[in-house]
Amino acid sequence: MNINSCIAVQKIIELGSFTGAAEELGYTQPALSQSVTALEKELQVKILDRSRYGIRLTPEGEQLYPAIQQTIADYRSIQEIAGEINGLESGIVRLVVFSSVSSRWLPGLIRGFWKQYPNVKFYLPSGTLDTIEEMIITGKADFGFTTAPDNSNGLNTQLIKKSEFCAVIPQDHPLADRPYVTLEELSEESFLLEIGGQTVQEAFSAAGIEPTIRLEVEDDPSILSMVQDGLGVTILPYMVMNHVDYRVAVKPIVPLITRDIYLISKDRRLMPAASRRFIDYMFAHMEAFDL
Repeated sequence: MNINSCIAVQKIIELGSFTGAAEELGYTQPALSQSVTALEKELQVKILDRSRYGIRLTPEGEQLYPAIQQTIADYRSIQEIAGEINGLESGIVRLVVFSSVSSRWLPGLIRGFWKQYPNVKFYLPSGTLDTIEEMIITGKADFGFTTAPDNSNGLNTQLIKKSEFCAVIPQDHPLADRPYVTLEELSEESFLLEIGGQTVQEAFSAAGIEPTIRLEVEDDPSILSMVQDGLGVTILPYMVMNHVDYRVAVKPIVPLITRDIYLISKDRRLMPAASRRFIDYMFAHMEAFDL
């Protein structure tokens, strides 16, 4: 099975366009179409369905696609292992993370890693806590981070450390002068909940408290802007508040709210060299980064 044909199919599905895939891969569009057709003939299966509504996988293509992705991942792993044998320090680290890790914590790790391995590239596909594990299983990423691992899917899980949460309050709010705030006090205010904030909801539930949720917001910058403008209070991980410039008060919460952050991956022995190196670097320098 031609690896370039597999890569072509993956890029077409990723971009939803033969033209865009051809440009990115450096093919002419007829050459790209011929590559896909050759793969379909080899497998005796029609993989892509092209119509006026766009490009999509056929039912048979949907069954094959995870194997195609895994074939590409295995091929790249072989390339990187060969490079390591030959003494090269290149490769690609493919990891998927949720937003607060990628924007607040990961940049410092990558910066430090590049000092040792300046030729290594990073591929960071976007993911949510609901999709991270699936992206690793299908080979789109080598490893990732999550707060709620599913131990039934065969992935390796390793606890990194605990992350603490804080209350975020408008600067002119009466609670802003307090040394700390309680969940009960926060529940009496207009509460802004981050969508997917399972840890926060579980903390209120465990305390037998029902917050007054007025808004549910998708991303950290939006929720911080709303708190700054006095629309309510919220609870976010401390790591979100690093290196941000919003006019808000940040206070400890009683009782303390924490979440566990895990590394999840396939068997590390089968991972590309660059990804294994980055994981080793991360654990060696973990204390330098505030989660």
